[in-house]
Amino acid sequence: MDEKDKRIVTVLQREGRLTNNELAQRVNLSPSPCLRRVRLLEKAGIIKGYTAVVDEAAYGLPITVFVEIRLQQHSESVVKAFEQKVMSLENVMECYVLTGDFDYMMKIIIASLQDYESFVRTNLHSMKSIAAIKTSFAYGRVKRSQIFPTF
Repeated sequence: MDEKDKRIVTVLQREGRLTNNELAQRVNLSPSPCLRRVRLLEKAGIIKGYTAVVDEAAYGLPITVFVEIRLQQHSESVVKAFEQKVMSLENVMECYVLTGDFDYMMKIIIASLQDYESFVRTNLHSMKSIAAIKTSFAYGRVKRSQIFPTF
């Protein structure tokens, strides 16, 4: 990726609905080379897709929960089963493998505390491979960004 590619990515992160002509103008390219660069960025997997940024509360999912999980063991089959289960859970927006006291951290959005209790009982307690669950509820957001830092 050169500086032009980075500029294209930054502009698209801010405004993903731009036409190719508008994008080309913003990054100081003619439309054909701009489109070619975008297609190459998509093909290389740098641009993975386009999406709308939706307000969770307005959508009806006002509660953000961060859940740390520690597994009882780390065999390949246990890890694979856990990760497959997580991939199937719609309320899990993100899941990270961690170092430290816990093995995973999930970001979950949910409609109510009762729904979270049901989520834990149905989805997490049923996984016998989980040794510990630590839950933190977010009561505010300081920053949310989809735009990568420039370097």
